This record gives sequence, C-alpha cells and structure tokens, in this order.
Amino acid sequence: MADLAPRSYLFVPGNRPDRFAKAAASGVDVVVIDLEDAVPPTEKKIARAALAEWLSTNSTPVAVRVNDVNSEWFRDDIAVCRAPSVAAVMLPKTERIDDIFLCEFAGKPTDILPMIETAQGFRNVVAIAQHRLTTRLVFGNVDFQLDLGIDGDDEQLLYFRSQIVFASRIGNLLPPVDGVSTTLDDTEQITRDTIRARRLGFGAKLCIHPRQVAAVNAAFIPSEKDVAWAHRVVEGAAASHGAAVAVDGRMVDRPVILKAQEILAESQRRLPLDA
Repeated sequence: MADLAPRSYLFVPGNRPDRFAKAAASGVDVVVIDLEDAVPPTEKKIARAALAEWLSTNSTPVAVRVNDVNSEWFRDDIAVCRAPSVAAVMLPKTERIDDIFLCEFAGKPTDILPMIETAQGFRNVVAIAQHRLTTRLVFGNVDFQLDLGIDGDDEQLLYFRSQIVFASRIGNLLPPVDGVSTTLDDTEQITRDTIRARRLGFGAKLCIHPRQVAAVNAAFIPSEKDVAWAHRVVEGAAASHGAAVAVDGRMVDRPVILKAQEILAESQRRLPLDA
C-alpha cells in the first residue's frame, strides 16, 4: 500500500526528541518534526540541534516544518533538512513561489509542502501549486483565521478550503492536507472534521496529538457501504463487457468505474491494531 498517499501528518515538537520515536509508532502516515509553532524562540537552536542529532542515526523518512522564510532561523533549519531521511519540508506561511525557490537555493531541492496560512498565500495559491517542487498543499486553518479575522472553522472557511482543493487539481498535485482540529479528546468531532475534509476533496489532515491519528486515518477509509457499492459497480462493469450497465438503478460510465476502483484501493488500508 506504499503507493497510496498519506492520510495523516502528526506534528511533534522539535525540542522534544524523546517523542520522535513515539510519534513514529503512533500509526500516523507521516511524522512532522516541528521547528516552528511548537518551539519557543529561546529553544529554536536547541530543537534544531536535537533534530540534527536524531537525523544522524534515524533512517525513517520524516517531514520537517521549518520556520518561515522571513525568520532568522530559516536558513539554519533548511541546512538541517539536508539529511537523507528528511523526505519533505513543510513550509509555513508560504506566500509566493519565491519562498519555495529559497528552500531550493538554501540547499534542499526536495518535496515541499507549502502551508497556506495567510491572505497573501491564498491569493497566490494557484502559482504556488504549480511550482515543480510542490507536492501537496497544506491548509493552516488556525493562522488563516487569525490573518483574516475569521471567527469559525466550518462554513466560514468553506470557500477557502474549496479553492485550495481546486488549486491542487490545477497543479496536478496530491489532494491537499486539511488543517488541525484543536480538540484532543473528542473523537466524534475529529471524525466529523475529517469527513468534512474528505467530502470537500482533501486527502489528508494534520494532527497535533497521537490520540487524533486513529480517528483521522479511519475517516479516510471508505465505509463498508461505499465498498459494497464499489464492488457492485466493478463487477457489473466487468460482466457487461463494455456495454452500458446500470447499478442500483443508475447508469455506470467510466468516471463512476474509476471512482469505484479508487474506493476499493483505499479500502485496502489497515488501521493500527489498537485503533
């Protein structure tokens, strides 16, 4: 199942190296070592040094959220990301394609996950999505609300979420990553947030605690009802040998068949044993 795109990205503070291995064992698809929001300014250097030491012995691919390009820590953060096990750089507050070029010029021509967290970044989201190093857009919903003075994370952000999905398709990227749910223990709310993201066209979600991972992963797995429908569609199409066919009273054409095949592929994912 390695060809399936990640569904969950778990932040772990860069100044807590004792949590790195625990995060990797949480069942999350991608561990994101966070050098930005989770680390206070007085501990930036400590966190970077801890990450560098861990990367020197770690072979598990991880992503690193560096500090933004306008910060005093950006270039040193990118330098640490030259380690082979850093599979991607998550770039906060990406506002223009020049921000991505700076990552490359600083020595890390790898996958970039631009975070859309400001009005300026949203304005340029299509161009950002089309940069050759961009592999997936990430919606930084909390900072975005703050930047635009928006109160609410539901219908208040519907337009912006939909446009990020649209820009991802224009850029031929993986479906984007939705932002965090700030609740830690309300599994039902996390599930609702993730299902909303999936229905809007997102393919993954950020997590801020290991307790969120199982709910996020599960919500991106098709339901039994959806899988049963997909089986009927694929089997019906195969039996028709190219002729028109109806399943559950509806005509099946190529887009429907492709959707059914996608559901069956996603259904093969397996949850952690303790989920």
